[in-house]
Amino acid sequence: MAFGLDKNVEGALCYLLFWVSGLIFLLLEKEDDFIRFHAIQSFITFLSLNLVAMVISAIPIIGWIASALINIAIVVLWIVGMIKAYNGEKYKFPIFGDIAEKYYKDFLR
Repeated sequence: MAFGLDKNVEGALCYLLFWVSGLIFLLLEKEDDFIRFHAIQSFITFLSLNLVAMVISAIPIIGWIASALINIAIVVLWIVGMIKAYNGEKYKFPIFGDIAEKYYKDFLR
């Protein structure tokens, strides 16, 4: 484990700083598949949703509303991810979880 903590704690910390902490754990953790899964899921999910929210927010009114809804979804996924990882669950987010599952074993090893 990258920081010598319990793997459920490190898994939860993958979500702490959204995609940034996901990337940090992805770069540092080379062995534990549980931590790597949560790290890549955090990285892919939050980076993608943040980029979409930024692009959509350029559209007046409708884009602002859609961006606000995406930001609410980000907060919900952030909380769910941290709780599920802390409880030792390999919980997959819709869409992004399948992508993470496909690549976490080989990404940046």
